[in-house]
Amino acid sequence: MAQAKKTVLSNYSKEENRENQIYENVFAEIETLELPLGTSLRSVYDDQPNAHKRFMEKLEARIRNHDREIEKMCNFHHQGFVDAITELLKVRSNAGKLKVQVTDTNRRLQDAGKEAINQSEEMIRCRVQQRNIATTVEKLQLCLPVLEMYSKVREQMKAKRYYSALKTMELLENTYLPQVYQYRFCQIMTENIPRLRDEIKEISMSDLKDFLESIRKHSDKIGEMAMKQSPQQRTFNSVVKKQTNTSDERRLHVANGTVPEHVDDATSEQLQDEEEEYEEEVLTAQDLVDFSPVYRCLHIYTVLGDRETFENYYRKQRRKQAGLVLQPQSNMHETVEGYRKYFNQIVGFFVVEDHILHATQGLVTRAFTDELWNMALSKIIAVLRTHSSYCTDPDLVLELKNLIVVYADTLQGYGFPVNRLFDLLLEIRDQYNETLLKKWAVVFREIFESDNYSPIPVANEEEYRMIISRFPFHDSELEKQPFPKRFPVSLSVPEIYKEFKEFIYASLKFSESLHRSSTEIDDMLRKSTNLLLTRTLSGCLQSLIKKQHIGLTELVQIIINITHLEQACKYLEDFITNITNVSPETVHTTRLYGLSTFKDARHAAEGEIYTKLNHKIDEFIQLADYEWTMTEPNGRASGYLMDLINFLRSTFQVFTHLPGKVAQTACMSACKHLSTSLMQMLLDAEVKQISMGAIQQFNLDVIQCELFASSEPVPGFQGDTLQLAFIDLRQLLDLFMVWDWSTYLADYGQATSKYLRVNPSTALTLLEKMKDTSKKNNIFSQFRKNDRDKQKLIETVVKQLRSLVNGMSHHT
Repeated sequence: MAQAKKTVLSNYSKEENRENQIYENVFAEIETLELPLGTSLRSVYDDQPNAHKRFMEKLEARIRNHDREIEKMCNFHHQGFVDAITELLKVRSNAGKLKVQVTDTNRRLQDAGKEAINQSEEMIRCRVQQRNIATTVEKLQLCLPVLEMYSKVREQMKAKRYYSALKTMELLENTYLPQVYQYRFCQIMTENIPRLRDEIKEISMSDLKDFLESIRKHSDKIGEMAMKQSPQQRTFNSVVKKQTNTSDERRLHVANGTVPEHVDDATSEQLQDEEEEYEEEVLTAQDLVDFSPVYRCLHIYTVLGDRETFENYYRKQRRKQAGLVLQPQSNMHETVEGYRKYFNQIVGFFVVEDHILHATQGLVTRAFTDELWNMALSKIIAVLRTHSSYCTDPDLVLELKNLIVVYADTLQGYGFPVNRLFDLLLEIRDQYNETLLKKWAVVFREIFESDNYSPIPVANEEEYRMIISRFPFHDSELEKQPFPKRFPVSLSVPEIYKEFKEFIYASLKFSESLHRSSTEIDDMLRKSTNLLLTRTLSGCLQSLIKKQHIGLTELVQIIINITHLEQACKYLEDFITNITNVSPETVHTTRLYGLSTFKDARHAAEGEIYTKLNHKIDEFIQLADYEWTMTEPNGRASGYLMDLINFLRSTFQVFTHLPGKVAQTACMSACKHLSTSLMQMLLDAEVKQISMGAIQQFNLDVIQCELFASSEPVPGFQGDTLQLAFIDLRQLLDLFMVWDWSTYLADYGQATSKYLRVNPSTALTLLEKMKDTSKKNNIFSQFRKNDRDKQKLIETVVKQLRSLVNGMSHHT
């Protein structure tokens, strides 16, 4: 029990001590007034149910302890407090005096320090102002460069120095503005800078558009200047001046078959001086167009970081301008000025692009210019091919060729490939030759129309030499003849030969400056001359020969002319050789087709002679007026036939200047045609009856024909060759006049027959016509025995002839 009681007491004592410790801590916390009371009080009230009461008891006890401690302390210090009060009372009177003195001193000090205070306040105010001023100056020193730079930007923009303005803005934005970014005006500047950049961008783009419009307007002038600078153009100018100064000399050389190679020294010096003066007057593209806008715009867009946009815009616009430049005028082909303006614009366009290519870095590239050039070249070739096809004037085509050569050489000097242009020139050369052929066709027709087709009379040596200088005629017999004398050719021959040389020279003009070898030029000249021979001259001759007003005499002269023109072809070949210095023995040298050309023309003329001669014979035959029922012949040949024979004699005398075979062929053809016509007259279906008297009269006419044939109207026939043309008529007439039917019928079909050329059907036709005459005229012949026998004989012969004719038809 005692032990339990100790334990309980001990526990109670511990619990009490713990509770006292808690209250001590709470009181300590309350006394310190450092921590919030809520937390401490909560720990007291939350501990036990009667904690408030115990806490208040403890608090009262605590207060009492503090009151006792205060009372002890006051008691302990009371004496000191009393002594202190006593001392204070002693010094109170002195303190009043001191207060009065201090107050007086303070008043006097205040009065004396008012000025110092005022000066101090003034000094303070000045110091503040000075500090503010220093601060302001310091800040202004930071702001002034910004304002100066911004003002500089404005001035540069006003002066249109946009690239410098952009550089200044870049420096302002990156260096100066960050130092004074806190000021409002800097914010305004910062906001304005992008707008200024956009403004510069728009202005520079506007300048670029003005520049593009400017070069569009000045392209033709730029191209004109560039083409004048071309060495080829200077060569052409010199050639033109030389041709002007030596035109008479060249005409003389061309007429003589040579080509002048040099002009005199004075002329050369004059041309050189004029060329130097010409070069001094030539302007360049930079002189005509200000390229600074495109440089500025490029730099501006580069600084703005938008170079790609600028490059794309520039190239797009130049492509559009290229399309406009390459679009020709519809009437460009009418004058050389139209072609010149077209070429000038294109050359000006590419000269500008070449300048931009070399003056800028990357604005245009070689690939871009090559693309433009290839596109332009295809368009140019198509345009020139189309418009040149409309040209009918060879002089215009020649000037076009000269322009193309200068144009090609000019652009080749700027690095553009122009081989396709020279290939185009070969096509235009063919067209040029076509226009020349058409022009010379007119010339040839005019020459033929004005020709009198008579041998050229020569009265003296001067006239003779003049003809020889125009046509290479060499005839030793003619040279030996005294004056006056005649050339065998007519006036058209030397004129045609001269025109051939003029044509060759005209064709040579186109071949010059085509960068072709002498062999190629020689081949060109020969081919074009062959075309003039085979197409133009041949066609004109064929047309001339077919004309109705060309008679036999003219045809004879035409054949003579053709013969001499054919002989002159070798002189034309020598003329071409002198021009090109290419030997005619060269393997690939083209020969002139004079032989074949003139051979065809001559054959056509010969055929026309035969046709006209036969036609003339037919006209005489139509004048024949036989009385087919006459009883007795007139005793002389018919008048129409004698006129015909006289005509043939006079005509064949003209043929003496023709080659022998031509005259012989014409004579043989005329005799055969006459024989055939006379045979057809006998067998004409409209002639129903023919008497023996008519046969005898007809025989007289045939005898005249045979006498004409035997008189050798044209020399060269052997024996009685020409008389054989009338052999069919002769055997037929002999058969009827001799009445040798027994021999004819007995020997028919044998090679030795006397009447081998008499056809049974021909004999039957003529015999039936005589049979009808006998029946009509001999009404009383049936009463005479001889007449009856003759009639029976005729009927018998007719039957036998019919059997022969039928046999021939069955055999056939």
